Amino acid sequence: MKKAILCLTLLVSLFQLQAQTNPAISSWILNTSGLKGRHYVNGNSTPIQDNVQANVQSVQYSADWSYIQATGIPAYITGPFLDGNPSLASAQTGYFKIPLNPVKNTGTPTNTTGGNIGAFINGVALFDYRDGVAWNTTTNALCGGPGNPACPGGPATAQAWNRDAIPAERAGFDCAKAHPAMGNYHHHQNPSAFNLDLMVISNICDLYPADGLYAINPTHHSPLIGFAYDGFPIYGAYGFKNVDGTGGIVRMKSSYKLRNISVRTHHADGTDVADGPVVSATYPLGYFREDYEFTASAEPDFLDVHNGRFCVTPEYPQGIYAYFATVDEKWNSAYPYVVGPTFYGVRSASKVQTIGEPVTTYNPTSAVSESELNDFEIAIFPNPSGDFFAIQIEGLLREKMDLRLFDLSGRLMQQTEIQAGSTIGYFDVRTLYAGVYVVSVLVNGQVISNKKVVVE
Repeated sequence: MKKAILCLTLLVSLFQLQAQTNPAISSWILNTSGLKGRHYVNGNSTPIQDNVQANVQSVQYSADWSYIQATGIPAYITGPFLDGNPSLASAQTGYFKIPLNPVKNTGTPTNTTGGNIGAFINGVALFDYRDGVAWNTTTNALCGGPGNPACPGGPATAQAWNRDAIPAERAGFDCAKAHPAMGNYHHHQNPSAFNLDLMVISNICDLYPADGLYAINPTHHSPLIGFAYDGFPIYGAYGFKNVDGTGGIVRMKSSYKLRNISVRTHHADGTDVADGPVVSATYPLGYFREDYEFTASAEPDFLDVHNGRFCVTPEYPQGIYAYFATVDEKWNSAYPYVVGPTFYGVRSASKVQTIGEPVTTYNPTSAVSESELNDFEIAIFPNPSGDFFAIQIEGLLREKMDLRLFDLSGRLMQQTEIQAGSTIGYFDVRTLYAGVYVVSVLVNGQVISNKKVVVE
């Protein structure tokens, strides 16, 4: 009897240990403070408070699965969507069911599809490149999507020329490079704000200040930002150059490039297909997914056909296959953006409304580590300023960061915060006297930085 109890105790201990060590359980940004989402509407740069909790509400797990309950609403402000999209980001139901032990697909690779193909660690959905619009080669016009006639065969039928959402719908993305589909807020691409790119290609952040899930830091391995529907992890734009974790930090590069074509008559593999529109200012190269071709590279920092590679990462020191949210040298999103056009592993994840097996609720016990605190790089801009200061962190924030503004005598003048799963906070200093002040940055009550600012 004692041996049976001992064995049961060991099994429970091993099961609990899995929750502490498997990133598919421990990496999600749990909302422990009741934080609620906010959104902008067109013409109003003051965010509107929502009555929906942000980030992830719970993580439960079994021996094989992690169940992530999330509303799909991030900590950063969503909207507005200036292309006429009538939707707002709205609460989603159910659980992302993610495999804890993903496996390679040894057969024919599975194509990514429209709709959810993964989840970011704040519970926001990941979509692939497509937006449901294609070229009808019979009518020589766009089909599918809002405002267009249906495509032949319906929305689930692939066409010869399928539109890429990233260039085509840029005007409808908010500052965090996302938008809703019938309320389901999602990213097709790297979830960092437009105004953090080295070449800014959208002014939406100027009109409606917001941010994103993380900010690129080219000197650190990018954070784990999500999981694909085959269970393999997704990282940001930078990683170790070599697959064994050596070689320094470099930008992970897509192995897809634009084809050298002026007419759309064949696919990259030479298949003769019905003609698409000629390359023009209206339909430039990159407007359709089939405008790209894959060219394998021997360099380790170029990714494979699925937009990933097997490599060592901070969360997986023994190595794992991982996808990367690819950007170009200007940090603008680079096709195929995150995952695709096929999965590396067996697609087994899904969105379920109920849990049909016994599970354990994950309760994190550790706060931000000292090494994580040291990794935060903090920028304050503009400095000097007579209006406001923006405090931006590089990397990914998993716990709330407190910001306090003191005068030189140590008197607290203002305080604000940066929420977990966002990157930016603001001080409005229009009512303060000109002079030198100190911004103090704290996590869990621990001061990690003091920086001087000048109020003009």
